Amino acid sequence: MSQSQTPASLDEIRALLRDLPGPDREAGAEAEARQAQLTKPPGSLGRLEELALWLAGWQGRHPPRLERPHVAVFAANHGVAAQGVSAYPAAVTAQMVSNFIEGGAAVNQLAGLAEAELRVHEMALEEPTRDFTQGPAMTEEDCVKAMAYGMMAVEPGFDAYALGEMGIANTTAAAALCHALYGGAAADWTGRGTGIDDETLRRKTAAVESAVALHRPALSDGLEVLRCLGGLEIAAIAGAILAARLARIPVVLDGYTCTAAAAVLHAVAPAAVDHCLVAHLSVEPGHEALLAKLGKPPLLQLGMRLGEASGASLALLLLKAACACHAGMATFEEAGVSGKIED
Repeated sequence: MSQSQTPASLDEIRALLRDLPGPDREAGAEAEARQAQLTKPPGSLGRLEELALWLAGWQGRHPPRLERPHVAVFAANHGVAAQGVSAYPAAVTAQMVSNFIEGGAAVNQLAGLAEAELRVHEMALEEPTRDFTQGPAMTEEDCVKAMAYGMMAVEPGFDAYALGEMGIANTTAAAALCHALYGGAAADWTGRGTGIDDETLRRKTAAVESAVALHRPALSDGLEVLRCLGGLEIAAIAGAILAARLARIPVVLDGYTCTAAAAVLHAVAPAAVDHCLVAHLSVEPGHEALLAKLGKPPLLQLGMRLGEASGASLALLLLKAACACHAGMATFEEAGVSGKIED
C-alpha cells in the first residue's frame, strides 16, 4: 500500500469497510474437490481440513501453501497504566521490545519454529495514549495514523499474517473495548492480565467501568469505541487486519487484546473479519465470551495468556500441517485404495 492510499480520516476507514473483497471461490472449490478424494474418511482430519479450505480461498490459489508466513508484533503504551491496573510498570513495554529484537522472547522461539519472519513495530513508546478514564485515548488523527501505520506494515507476498501485541495495560483497554461493544458488567470482561492481585483487579475493573460510562455518549460505532478506549497498537492491529483483507491475506489473531482489535472492525462490518481465525483461547475471562460474539472458535486451548503473538505463531504450525496433508496425501485413485461404499 502506497502512502497516497492510506486513509486520512475514520470516515475513509468506514468507506473501505463497505467494499471488501471475499475469498477466491474457484480456489476454494478446487480445494473442496481434492479434499473429497484424499485417502481418509470425510472429515476425519477435523479442523485441519477446514484450515486447508480457508487458506486456499483467502490465498486465492490451490493447493494452499505456507512459504512466507509473517508474524507482526505491535507495541505501544497506555495512559491508563497510571491507574495501577497492571502488575508491571509501563517501562516493561520498551524492555520487552528490546528482548524481541535480541531474540529472547517466547515469540522469537515460536516464530522461528514456524519458519516465519518476525517484525516488531514500536509505536512511540515514550508517548502513551491518554488515560481513557480522563478523556478519549486518542484523537481521531492519532487513531487514523495508527491504523494507517498498521496498514502499511502489510506487504504483498505474505501467505499468512500472524498478529500480536505488547503493551502494559492493554488488557484493560481490551476489556473496555468489549464492555463498550457488548455491554454486560465491566467485571465480565476484566481479568488478571499479567497476574494481578485482587486489589489491582478491583482498580482495573473500576477503570474499565468508569471509562465506558464516561465515553458512552460518543460511542457511535466500533471505530469511535477504538478511538476513545483503545490504544495505538490496537488501532495498528485493526489497520493491519483491514489491509490484509484488502490484499486477501489470511490472518491469525493472537489472544484477547488482538481479538478485541478485530472486534471493532466486526462492529462496523460483521464480514470484515471473515479472513481471520483465532489462534487460541486466552485464560482472560472475557476472551471466550468475545469469541462467541464473533463466532470464531479458537484453534488451541493451552491456558496461555502471554500475548506477543505467541499463540498466533504456534498456530502457524497447524496451518503448515493442514497444507502438508492437503497437498501431500494421495487420493484414493493414486493410492489404489477403495473408496467409501455407496448405498
